[in-house]
Amino acid sequence: MYKIDFSHPCHVYFVGIGGISMSGLAEILADAGFQVSGSDRQKSALTEGLEQKGIRVFYGQRAGNITSDIDCVVFTSAIREDNPEYIATMEQKLPHLTRAELLGQLMKNYRTSIAISGTHGKTTTTSMISEILLQADTDPTISVGGIYKSIGGNIRVGGSEYFVTEACEYTNSFLSFFPTVGVILNIEEDHLDFFKDLNDIRRSFRKFAELLPREGCLVINGDIADRQEITDGLQCRVITYSITDTHADYYASDISHDAFGHPAFTAHTLSGTRNVTLSVSGDHNIGNALAALALADILHIDETTSVKALKSFSGTDRRFEFKGSIAGVNIIDDYAHHPTEITATLKAAANYPHKTLWCVFQPHTYTRTKAFLDDFAKALCLADKVVLADIYAARETDNLGISSRTLQEKIQALGGECYYFPTFDEIENFLLENCTKDDLLITMGAGDVHKIGENLLGI
Repeated sequence: MYKIDFSHPCHVYFVGIGGISMSGLAEILADAGFQVSGSDRQKSALTEGLEQKGIRVFYGQRAGNITSDIDCVVFTSAIREDNPEYIATMEQKLPHLTRAELLGQLMKNYRTSIAISGTHGKTTTTSMISEILLQADTDPTISVGGIYKSIGGNIRVGGSEYFVTEACEYTNSFLSFFPTVGVILNIEEDHLDFFKDLNDIRRSFRKFAELLPREGCLVINGDIADRQEITDGLQCRVITYSITDTHADYYASDISHDAFGHPAFTAHTLSGTRNVTLSVSGDHNIGNALAALALADILHIDETTSVKALKSFSGTDRRFEFKGSIAGVNIIDDYAHHPTEITATLKAAANYPHKTLWCVFQPHTYTRTKAFLDDFAKALCLADKVVLADIYAARETDNLGISSRTLQEKIQALGGECYYFPTFDEIENFLLENCTKDDLLITMGAGDVHKIGENLLGI
């Protein structure tokens, strides 16, 4: 594997530079004095932000973009071998890395590298611990998979020993990392276009846990089934957390909610109890907060600072994000695209003031929709009324013989009220005609479904 010499900046080219993680890495290297350029399929807020920082971005991926002055090419996991820039890189025998390999090499530059993994909750928990580190004046470098309000984007370049990043299991990316502190929030079936089954996924998380050094630490959700398979025999310290299990090192009791579904609870920790109030909705965020508290304690951050930071944390973009109101209808946007995430979001919405709960859902990838079809239907039935958009194909080309109509039929068979429209215009017109004052409308999915709420609000 090619190794970047960070003491001698060179020219690095990113194929897929507009991705949330790739753009962040590009910015980190540019800040370190590297010449950075790259390409993406289309212009976006992230690519425009890179251009404003002096990074050259090509729109459209062509062999001619790969020039002889490039010292290293970095590929996102979405790039296939038939990509013209991939082919040109191989023909010219240029040094190259995957996004994960570059991120792993970058982590080695920090004494304390914190990697947050799990099927769900990575962005929120990464942002929570980042909020704590920021309020503790530790000057961390942060790479988060969403737009984190406190740093005004997805990346922050700091000047201290601390580096915080999400660690995604897809294509085993996180196995290229070098964390000193790791978190495993949960382990469930997902990304079945890459993994064979749940056991295959669990094996990857076990390998991730084994990356931690003897002097390191793993924070893990104690409610993960057969957790010992992941933790037994590890050389590092292991700390567990749970929302309810009193045998965990960190757990919650006395849970209550305010009028908007924000939880308050007593956190039982290794150093005593703390009263914690969150400004984000959903009981799943109690678990995320406990993981963040455990991380803060590992880093010897004052508990008063940790509690204060968690209370001030108001979430990241597309995580139960309030977008605005129109004609008395409140509109929320959420990134949920897995049945477990949908369930958590809709349960959180149940505690939010509303008359009728509408969910506009855009399924994400044919593989995921087919694998969890029944689970999607059951989860979506937690809404009073469901509106389906077409499946967002992302990287996939084979529809596997399913569509959003297939999901609609499943929901209706369970007694749910469900509508399907093939275009956003039709969905928006239907909502304008049928949503009434005091309704709560949630746009949900990992694609571009957020545009529906934004179009309704005129933003």
